Amino acid sequence: MKIVLLLIQILGLIYVPGLMAEGYTVSVNQFVEHPALDAVLRGIKDYSKKNDVNITFKVHNAQANMGTATQIAQQMIGEKADLLIAIATPSAQACAQALSKAPDSLKRPLLFTAVTDPVAAGLLKNLKHPGGMITGVSDLLPVREHLEMVRTFVPDLKRLGVLYNSGEANSKATVAGIKALSRELGFEVVEGTASKTAEVYQAAKSLLGRVDAIFIPTDNTIISALESVIKVGSQNKLPVFAADVDSVARGAVAAMGFDYYKHGLQTGAMVERILKGASPKDIPVEFQKKLELHINMKFSKMMGITPPHELLEKATKIIE
Repeated sequence: MKIVLLLIQILGLIYVPGLMAEGYTVSVNQFVEHPALDAVLRGIKDYSKKNDVNITFKVHNAQANMGTATQIAQQMIGEKADLLIAIATPSAQACAQALSKAPDSLKRPLLFTAVTDPVAAGLLKNLKHPGGMITGVSDLLPVREHLEMVRTFVPDLKRLGVLYNSGEANSKATVAGIKALSRELGFEVVEGTASKTAEVYQAAKSLLGRVDAIFIPTDNTIISALESVIKVGSQNKLPVFAADVDSVARGAVAAMGFDYYKHGLQTGAMVERILKGASPKDIPVEFQKKLELHINMKFSKMMGITPPHELLEKATKIIE
Protein backbone atom coordinates (compact mmCIF):
# COMPACT_ATOMS: atom_id res chain seq x y z
CA MET A 1 0.00 0.00 0.00
CA LYS A 2 2.81 2.39 0.89
CA ILE A 3 4.48 1.76 -2.48
CA VAL A 4 1.21 2.59 -4.26
CA LEU A 5 0.81 5.81 -2.26
CA LEU A 6 4.43 6.72 -2.99
CA LEU A 7 3.91 6.30 -6.72
CA ILE A 8 0.74 8.38 -6.56
CA GLN A 9 2.54 11.13 -4.67
CA ILE A 10 5.46 11.13 -7.11
CA LEU A 11 2.95 11.61 -9.92
CA GLY A 12 1.61 14.59 -8.01
CA LEU A 13 -1.91 13.25 -7.62
CA ILE A 14 -2.19 13.40 -3.84
CA TYR A 15 -0.06 14.49 -0.92
CA VAL A 16 0.70 12.16 1.98
CA PRO A 17 2.50 13.77 5.00
CA GLY A 18 5.90 12.30 5.83
CA LEU A 19 5.80 9.68 3.08
CA MET A 20 8.88 10.88 1.20
CA ALA A 21 11.20 10.83 4.21
CA GLU A 22 11.68 9.25 7.62
CA GLY A 23 10.83 12.48 9.38
CA TYR A 24 8.64 15.48 8.71
CA THR A 25 9.34 18.99 7.46
CA VAL A 26 7.35 21.93 8.81
CA SER A 27 7.52 25.48 7.44
CA VAL A 28 6.80 28.27 9.94
CA ASN A 29 5.73 31.86 9.27
CA GLN A 30 6.17 33.88 12.48
CA PHE A 31 5.00 37.46 12.15
CA VAL A 32 7.48 39.08 14.52
CA GLU A 33 10.02 38.31 17.22
CA HIS A 34 8.81 39.09 20.72
CA PRO A 35 8.75 36.97 23.90
CA ALA A 36 5.16 35.73 23.57
CA LEU A 37 5.44 34.52 19.98
CA ASP A 38 8.96 33.20 20.56
CA ALA A 39 7.55 31.18 23.47
CA VAL A 40 4.90 29.69 21.18
CA LEU A 41 7.54 28.51 18.71
CA ARG A 42 9.69 27.14 21.53
CA GLY A 43 6.70 25.23 22.91
CA ILE A 44 5.96 23.67 19.51
CA LYS A 45 9.56 22.55 19.09
CA ASP A 46 9.84 21.25 22.64
CA TYR A 47 6.66 19.22 22.26
CA SER A 48 8.05 17.50 19.18
CA LYS A 49 11.31 16.66 20.99
CA LYS A 50 9.61 15.37 24.15
CA ASN A 51 7.23 13.20 22.14
CA ASP A 52 9.77 11.90 19.59
CA VAL A 53 8.13 13.52 16.60
CA ASN A 54 10.98 13.87 14.11
CA ILE A 55 10.48 17.33 12.60
CA THR A 56 12.81 19.61 10.70
CA PHE A 57 11.55 23.18 11.16
CA LYS A 58 12.07 25.84 8.49
CA VAL A 59 11.39 29.04 10.41
CA HIS A 60 10.78 32.38 8.70
CA ASN A 61 10.18 35.70 10.46
CA ALA A 62 8.35 38.60 8.84
CA GLN A 63 9.69 41.22 11.31
CA ALA A 64 6.21 42.75 11.65
CA ASN A 65 5.97 43.51 7.92
CA MET A 66 2.82 42.29 6.18
CA GLY A 67 4.47 42.44 2.78
CA THR A 68 7.27 40.21 4.04
CA ALA A 69 4.75 37.83 5.62
CA THR A 70 3.07 37.50 2.22
CA GLN A 71 6.39 36.79 0.49
CA ILE A 72 7.26 34.20 3.13
CA ALA A 73 3.89 32.50 2.68
CA GLN A 74 4.49 32.17 -1.05
CA GLN A 75 7.99 30.81 -0.39
CA MET A 76 6.59 28.27 2.09
CA ILE A 77 4.23 26.86 -0.55
CA GLY A 78 7.26 26.12 -2.72
CA GLU A 79 9.12 24.42 0.11
CA LYS A 80 6.71 21.47 -0.10
CA ALA A 81 6.78 20.90 3.64
CA ASP A 82 4.44 18.41 5.29
CA LEU A 83 2.70 21.16 7.25
CA LEU A 84 2.54 24.96 7.32
CA ILE A 85 2.39 26.78 10.67
CA ALA A 86 1.46 30.45 11.01
CA ILE A 87 2.20 32.21 14.29
CA ALA A 88 -0.03 35.29 14.78
CA THR A 89 -2.96 36.57 12.73
CA PRO A 90 -1.17 38.51 9.95
CA SER A 91 1.02 35.51 9.10
CA ALA A 92 -2.00 33.20 9.20
CA GLN A 93 -3.89 35.46 6.79
CA ALA A 94 -0.90 35.59 4.43
CA CYS A 95 -0.51 31.80 4.48
CA ALA A 96 -4.23 31.20 3.94
CA GLN A 97 -4.18 33.51 0.93
CA ALA A 98 -1.12 31.80 -0.57
CA LEU A 99 -2.63 28.38 0.08
CA SER A 100 -5.86 29.32 -1.70
CA LYS A 101 -3.90 30.19 -4.85
CA ALA A 102 -1.57 27.17 -4.80
CA PRO A 103 -2.04 24.31 -7.27
CA ASP A 104 -3.50 21.16 -5.73
CA SER A 105 -0.15 19.35 -5.84
CA LEU A 106 1.37 22.01 -3.53
CA LYS A 107 -1.52 22.45 -1.10
CA ARG A 108 -0.62 21.55 2.48
CA PRO A 109 -2.45 21.63 5.83
CA LEU A 110 -2.17 25.02 7.58
CA LEU A 111 -2.14 25.24 11.35
CA PHE A 112 -2.46 28.67 12.94
CA THR A 113 -1.58 29.59 16.52
CA ALA A 114 -1.70 32.76 18.63
CA VAL A 115 -4.67 33.96 16.57
CA THR A 116 -7.37 35.74 18.55
CA ASP A 117 -10.41 35.47 16.26
CA PRO A 118 -9.94 33.02 13.35
CA VAL A 119 -13.43 33.71 11.96
CA ALA A 120 -13.03 37.50 11.94
CA ALA A 121 -9.60 37.04 10.36
CA GLY A 122 -11.22 35.12 7.49
CA LEU A 123 -9.31 31.90 8.14
CA LEU A 124 -12.41 29.69 8.49
CA LYS A 125 -16.16 29.99 8.99
CA ASN A 126 -16.87 27.46 11.71
CA LEU A 127 -14.69 26.92 14.80
CA LYS A 128 -16.07 23.48 15.58
CA HIS A 129 -16.13 22.25 12.00
CA PRO A 130 -13.33 23.93 10.01
CA GLY A 131 -14.17 21.88 6.94
CA GLY A 132 -11.01 22.73 4.97
CA MET A 133 -7.23 22.55 5.22
CA ILE A 134 -6.97 25.11 8.03
CA THR A 135 -7.37 24.78 11.80
CA GLY A 136 -5.40 25.79 14.87
CA VAL A 137 -5.20 27.11 18.40
CA SER A 138 -6.71 30.48 19.35
CA ASP A 139 -5.50 32.83 22.07
CA LEU A 140 -8.89 34.52 22.38
CA LEU A 141 -8.69 36.73 25.45
CA PRO A 142 -11.05 36.41 28.40
CA VAL A 143 -11.64 40.16 28.18
CA ARG A 144 -13.88 40.46 31.21
CA GLU A 145 -11.28 38.85 33.51
CA HIS A 146 -8.58 41.20 32.21
CA LEU A 147 -10.69 44.30 32.74
CA GLU A 148 -11.83 43.23 36.20
CA MET A 149 -8.16 42.81 37.12
CA VAL A 150 -7.41 46.37 35.93
CA ARG A 151 -10.39 47.68 37.89
CA THR A 152 -9.10 45.96 41.03
CA PHE A 153 -5.74 47.73 40.59
CA VAL A 154 -7.40 51.05 39.70
CA PRO A 155 -10.80 51.16 41.52
CA ASP A 156 -11.54 54.73 40.37
CA LEU A 157 -10.83 53.94 36.71
CA LYS A 158 -12.77 56.32 34.46
CA ARG A 159 -10.80 56.26 31.22
CA LEU A 160 -8.80 53.29 29.96
CA GLY A 161 -6.29 53.84 27.17
CA VAL A 162 -6.01 50.91 24.76
CA LEU A 163 -2.96 50.79 22.50
CA TYR A 164 -3.18 48.70 19.34
CA ASN A 165 -2.58 48.47 15.62
CA SER A 166 -5.93 49.07 13.92
CA GLY A 167 -4.66 47.05 10.95
CA GLU A 168 -4.45 43.83 12.98
CA ALA A 169 -7.69 41.85 12.88
CA ASN A 170 -6.99 40.20 16.23
CA SER A 171 -6.55 43.57 17.95
CA LYS A 172 -9.70 45.04 16.43
CA ALA A 173 -11.68 42.07 17.74
CA THR A 174 -10.24 42.52 21.23
CA VAL A 175 -10.88 46.27 21.30
CA ALA A 176 -14.46 45.65 20.22
CA GLY A 177 -14.83 43.29 23.17
CA ILE A 178 -13.36 45.87 25.55
CA LYS A 179 -15.75 48.55 24.30
CA ALA A 180 -18.70 46.22 24.66
CA LEU A 181 -17.89 45.73 28.36
CA SER A 182 -16.68 49.22 29.21
CA ARG A 183 -20.11 50.76 29.89
CA GLU A 184 -21.10 47.89 32.15
CA LEU A 185 -17.83 48.19 34.07
CA GLY A 186 -18.11 51.98 34.31
CA PHE A 187 -15.25 53.40 32.25
CA GLU A 188 -14.60 54.99 28.88
CA VAL A 189 -12.22 53.56 26.27
CA VAL A 190 -9.67 55.95 24.74
CA GLU A 191 -7.87 54.51 21.74
CA GLY A 192 -4.23 54.99 20.80
CA THR A 193 -3.15 53.44 17.52
CA ALA A 194 0.17 52.73 15.82
CA SER A 195 0.59 51.05 12.44
CA LYS A 196 4.27 50.25 12.98
CA THR A 197 6.70 49.93 15.88
CA ALA A 198 8.27 53.35 15.21
CA GLU A 199 4.91 54.97 16.02
CA VAL A 200 4.33 53.21 19.36
CA TYR A 201 6.13 55.74 21.57
CA GLN A 202 4.14 58.70 20.23
CA ALA A 203 0.91 56.71 20.43
CA ALA A 204 1.58 56.05 24.11
CA LYS A 205 2.46 59.71 24.76
CA SER A 206 -0.77 60.79 23.09
CA LEU A 207 -2.68 59.16 25.95
CA LEU A 208 -1.01 61.24 28.67
CA GLY A 209 -3.52 63.33 30.60
CA ARG A 210 -6.40 61.57 28.90
CA VAL A 211 -6.46 58.19 30.68
CA ASP A 212 -6.05 56.64 34.12
CA ALA A 213 -4.30 53.49 32.88
CA ILE A 214 -3.14 51.83 29.67
CA PHE A 215 -4.05 48.34 28.51
CA ILE A 216 -2.18 46.51 25.76
CA PRO A 217 -3.97 43.57 24.07
CA THR A 218 -2.03 40.79 22.36
CA ASP A 219 -1.06 43.19 19.58
CA ASN A 220 2.13 42.24 17.75
CA THR A 221 3.06 45.81 16.79
CA ILE A 222 2.69 47.28 20.30
CA ILE A 223 4.27 44.33 22.11
CA SER A 224 7.27 44.48 19.77
CA ALA A 225 7.92 48.02 21.04
CA LEU A 226 6.65 47.47 24.58
CA GLU A 227 9.63 49.20 26.17
CA SER A 228 8.49 52.47 24.60
CA VAL A 229 5.14 52.21 26.37
CA ILE A 230 6.79 51.18 29.65
CA LYS A 231 9.02 54.26 29.42
CA VAL A 232 5.99 56.55 29.07
CA GLY A 233 4.22 54.83 31.96
CA SER A 234 7.24 54.90 34.27
CA GLN A 235 8.09 58.54 33.62
CA ASN A 236 4.51 59.72 34.09
CA LYS A 237 3.18 57.48 36.89
CA LEU A 238 0.72 55.92 34.45
CA PRO A 239 0.15 52.19 35.04
CA VAL A 240 0.49 49.91 32.03
CA PHE A 241 -1.29 46.56 31.96
CA ALA A 242 -0.87 43.80 29.39
CA ALA A 243 -2.82 40.84 28.07
CA ASP A 244 0.13 38.43 27.99
CA VAL A 245 2.20 37.41 30.99
CA ASP A 246 5.49 37.63 29.08
CA SER A 247 5.07 41.42 29.00
CA VAL A 248 5.08 41.65 32.80
CA ALA A 249 8.74 40.67 33.04
CA ARG A 250 9.43 43.49 30.56
CA GLY A 251 7.76 46.12 32.75
CA ALA A 252 3.98 45.89 32.59
CA VAL A 253 2.35 46.21 36.03
CA ALA A 254 0.38 43.00 35.65
CA ALA A 255 -1.31 40.62 33.26
CA MET A 256 -3.93 37.95 33.69
CA GLY A 257 -3.22 36.00 30.59
CA PHE A 258 -1.92 32.87 28.98
CA ASP A 259 1.45 31.24 29.28
CA TYR A 260 2.39 31.29 25.60
CA TYR A 261 4.89 28.49 26.05
CA LYS A 262 1.98 26.26 27.11
CA HIS A 263 0.08 27.63 24.13
CA GLY A 264 2.94 26.33 21.98
CA LEU A 265 2.84 22.92 23.66
CA GLN A 266 -0.88 22.71 22.92
CA THR A 267 -0.17 23.66 19.31
CA GLY A 268 2.56 21.02 19.16
CA ALA A 269 0.07 18.32 20.08
CA MET A 270 -2.14 19.39 17.19
CA VAL A 271 0.89 19.40 14.88
CA GLU A 272 1.53 15.77 15.78
CA ARG A 273 -2.09 14.80 15.11
CA ILE A 274 -2.04 16.33 11.64
CA LEU A 275 1.35 14.93 10.67
CA LYS A 276 0.19 11.48 11.69
CA GLY A 277 -2.84 11.61 9.44
CA ALA A 278 -5.64 13.63 11.06
CA SER A 279 -7.34 16.06 8.69
CA PRO A 280 -7.62 19.75 9.68
CA LYS A 281 -11.23 19.77 8.49
CA ASP A 282 -12.12 17.37 11.32
CA ILE A 283 -10.15 19.11 14.10
CA PRO A 284 -12.06 21.86 15.94
CA VAL A 285 -10.21 25.06 16.79
CA GLU A 286 -8.83 24.81 20.32
CA PHE A 287 -8.63 27.49 23.01
CA GLN A 288 -6.38 27.90 26.01
CA LYS A 289 -8.46 28.41 29.12
CA LYS A 290 -6.05 28.36 32.06
CA LEU A 291 -5.10 31.89 33.11
CA GLU A 292 -2.07 33.02 35.03
CA LEU A 293 -1.66 36.25 37.00
CA HIS A 294 1.79 37.84 36.94
CA ILE A 295 2.59 41.04 38.86
CA ASN A 296 5.68 43.23 38.61
CA MET A 297 6.36 44.92 41.97
CA LYS A 298 9.21 47.14 40.77
CA PHE A 299 7.32 48.68 37.88
CA SER A 300 4.12 48.94 39.90
CA LYS A 301 6.00 51.28 42.22
CA MET A 302 7.58 53.18 39.32
CA MET A 303 4.13 53.71 37.82
CA GLY A 304 2.69 54.92 41.12
CA ILE A 305 0.47 52.00 41.99
CA THR A 306 0.34 49.45 44.81
CA PRO A 307 -0.79 45.91 43.90
CA PRO A 308 -3.89 44.94 45.90
CA HIS A 309 -3.34 42.32 48.57
CA GLU A 310 -6.12 40.14 47.18
CA LEU A 311 -4.35 39.90 43.82
CA LEU A 312 -0.94 39.29 45.36
CA GLU A 313 -2.43 36.27 47.12
CA LYS A 314 -3.80 34.93 43.82
CA ALA A 315 -0.68 35.69 41.73
CA THR A 316 0.95 32.84 39.86
CA LYS A 317 4.20 34.79 39.72
CA ILE A 318 5.42 37.94 41.48
CA ILE A 319 8.41 39.73 39.98
CA GLU A 320 10.26 41.80 42.59
